[in-house]
Amino acid sequence: MNWYLKVLKQYADFSGRARRKEFWFFNLIHYSIFAFLIFLIFFVSDNFEKDPDTILFVITALYFIATLIPLLAVTVRRLHDMGQSGWWYLINFVPYIGSFVLLIFTCMDSVSKPNKWGDNPKGKNNFNAIDQIGKE
Repeated sequence: MNWYLKVLKQYADFSGRARRKEFWFFNLIHYSIFAFLIFLIFFVSDNFEKDPDTILFVITALYFIATLIPLLAVTVRRLHDMGQSGWWYLINFVPYIGSFVLLIFTCMDSVSKPNKWGDNPKGKNNFNAIDQIGKE
């Protein structure tokens, strides 16, 4: 849950890097909440045989709209972690293969060295942290 809250705290922060753990835990919780809200709509409307409660549609829509920017931001930061530009997110709009390529990108391991978007968030091979030893 902490990873989910961390991403929400960085609401529109498209700079920096995001670990795989941060990206996937946010997506897991985000889509679980979204699926639960859809289930509630389905359950309340008796398999859509009667009109579902409008308030549930509004809550689901508001949740989706409110978390759309953090979802984009964590994906861009995940791309930065692999040394790719955030503009690679647009490959998602290529029919059939775009979303698959983006999935492969988000599953790849991060660049172990610092890159132009910041230090390695894992801390492993974080050369800037090693350089700071003894300078405190």
